[in-house]
Amino acid sequence: MNLWNETKSVPISRTMIWNAYKQVKSNKGSAGVDDMGWDEFESDRSQQLYKLWNRMASGSYFPPPVKEVEIPKKDGQMRRLGIPTIADRIGQQVVKNYLEPRFESIFSNTSYGYRPGRNAHQALEEVQRNCWKNDWVIDLDIKGFFDNIDHAKLMLAVRKHIPENWACVYIERWLQMPVQRRNGELIQKQGKGTPQGGVISPLLANLFLHYAFDKWIENLNFNVKFERYADDAIIHCKTKRQADWLLNKLHERMAECHLELHPQKTKLVYCRDYRRQEKHKNVKFDFLGYSFQPRSSKSQKTGNLFQGYGCAISISSRKKIAEKVAILLAESKTCRSIVGIAQRLNPQIRGWLNYYGKFRMWEMHHVFRLLHSRLVRWTRRKYKRYKNSICRAYAWLKRIRKQFPYLFYHWKLDFSI
Repeated sequence: MNLWNETKSVPISRTMIWNAYKQVKSNKGSAGVDDMGWDEFESDRSQQLYKLWNRMASGSYFPPPVKEVEIPKKDGQMRRLGIPTIADRIGQQVVKNYLEPRFESIFSNTSYGYRPGRNAHQALEEVQRNCWKNDWVIDLDIKGFFDNIDHAKLMLAVRKHIPENWACVYIERWLQMPVQRRNGELIQKQGKGTPQGGVISPLLANLFLHYAFDKWIENLNFNVKFERYADDAIIHCKTKRQADWLLNKLHERMAECHLELHPQKTKLVYCRDYRRQEKHKNVKFDFLGYSFQPRSSKSQKTGNLFQGYGCAISISSRKKIAEKVAILLAESKTCRSIVGIAQRLNPQIRGWLNYYGKFRMWEMHHVFRLLHSRLVRWTRRKYKRYKNSICRAYAWLKRIRKQFPYLFYHWKLDFSI
């Protein structure tokens, strides 16, 4: 271990490696191209971390290719992720920790994605406030953003704030590392793209969009409000004329940055409520799993209902939860009792409620009504006496809920089902 105390040319200490290791481990994650999972890494942890430190601190570290993994998107297409090895994720975390405070000092207050101390709920609250104040919204989506980030333009932004050559060199190496597909084929980068799945990719993406989008909008001097979460953004405009003009300018700006607005997903939306009664084909948009649209609201002063403009869990999010419930219950066929089902489902239910229950929690009754019907189906499969009587299965589950009101996490919230 005396080797850990050698003087190196790059100021990366063993403490930096150790802290990065703990952060990466807490996020878990799968193996990369070396097929080394966490069990194998932990069995040789000291040697693995020493080897990483020795190479990074001497400037001789070259990252291995990233492993390509495809996951389905909500539009039915596939999203390609690039999964680095565990050791490389630790290396990326080291450099991210070193650079992030510097970038945080320049980032816009209206950027919320993948930043310390900021989250999706803060972005949603700001969107809600600005929808009440402005009539029009540009729902902006950048087509294939992570795959099309221009390396040359990104490195200009990096070098503007990072004078340390070793950090710039490592970032360039991570940008240039090839992607290994399932069949073993290596795909070389063509001067663009950073893999989704990389630890440092969100930080670099935020830096790119800070100059490509955030600063550009702020410099227009039209007092336009916006919220951005990674590559998804919402822009608020007072009039349709202003929105149309700005949308045309956005197409030009994205082209300058070698990016493209998604032709189907980018749209102009009218925030219709009791005050705003014009006609427009789009009065709804989705953002971060929530739908913003005209909704019935109750006045806090009079108690009367009126048409407001608010957010609640989106239909697509409800469909995702339904699919997850089906998978979890299918995996729970071997559970001997309803208690085992609850233990398996409760962590997921808690997570759904914590995220989607932030605004208009009662809209989640659709989700829990579906979950209840799935539990009834499980009951009829599990117990022969309820196989041919759905009413008796419902009655049994009702008795269980009355006897054990905290068995399922959402039962204590008294959702009507």
